[in-house]
Amino acid sequence: MKKNMILIVLVLALAVVPLFIAPAGAEFGGADGQAESLITEIYPDYAPWFSPIWEPPSGEIESLLFALQAALGAAFIAYYFGYKQGQRQV
Repeated sequence: MKKNMILIVLVLALAVVPLFIAPAGAEFGGADGQAESLITEIYPDYAPWFSPIWEPPSGEIESLLFALQAALGAAFIAYYFGYKQGQRQV
């Protein structure tokens, strides 16, 4: 029980502390945007090989789709480990 509470506090700290460390008005950008700016800085004439087939209409929808993808992946992994654990008990 004590071990679980410590783990819960650590997970909450990992989620909350970055919000206070970041300066006011800071934007949380992804690696794609940083890579794009670095590439155009190094090679200004760079042209992408292709463009996306569909772009989400807003950043919120993009975040929703990313979270949904992460949740489905976590659910699949949890199901797999639970299934294997159930097989081991039989």
